[in-house]
Amino acid sequence: MADPSGRPDHAFPEVQREGLYRAIFERRDVRAQFRPEPIPPEVLARLLEAAHHAPSVGFMQPWDFLLIDDRAVRSRVHAIFERENAKAAEAHAGERGALYRRLKLEGILESPMNLCITCDRERGGEHVLGRQSIVEMDLFSTCLAVQNLWLAARAEGIGVGWVSILDQQELAEVLGLPEHVYPLAYLCLGYVDDFLEAPELARAGWRQRLPLSDRVHGNGWRTLPADAALTRAVDALAPPTVRTPACRR
Repeated sequence: MADPSGRPDHAFPEVQREGLYRAIFERRDVRAQFRPEPIPPEVLARLLEAAHHAPSVGFMQPWDFLLIDDRAVRSRVHAIFERENAKAAEAHAGERGALYRRLKLEGILESPMNLCITCDRERGGEHVLGRQSIVEMDLFSTCLAVQNLWLAARAEGIGVGWVSILDQQELAEVLGLPEHVYPLAYLCLGYVDDFLEAPELARAGWRQRLPLSDRVHGNGWRTLPADAALTRAVDALAPPTVRTPACRR
């Protein structure tokens, strides 16, 4: 198959493209819809393989995957969350504080599997190709592994929730991590009753998705792209009712 210029067309067939975009748009941070049945080993293996095929700077592959199904370990992690969440709640007063306290922000004990994706900050040695200027590239690379797993999980009908309200040092101690291994993402995994049509925080009124049309710049901050057709195409993606004209350039 070739495009009009005669060059090979490397695009996926339309049905496969639709599946990819569906996984992206329907991915959710799941906290409250988990079902108790376990994830079959072959499915879990596919998710881990997808994560392991993420890009990484210098091909250092800094990630490891800690599967946590022990109730005692998860209870210790949950206790860290409870303490940190109580501290976080103090930052919000009035109606905002009341809303925060109503939010379900983790599924540590309800989900059938917890997974911690770590970043080995020494993997690849002292001089990793492409990491000399930006040393955090190992952390960024590990985030790509998280995203790969998240999208693959959505395609498999499995929900994922990232628990970010944790003390990372305490978490590392609970999991027995070496000093140079950072617990980047603590995830809850499992089949769910439903994938919500909109992100849970948007449904709850905590925060709404920002318009893409206000987030696209060209050649400099707060400058429109030179291609006017691109600007029109981006503008056309969002309903006019969600536009924020005051923020436009």
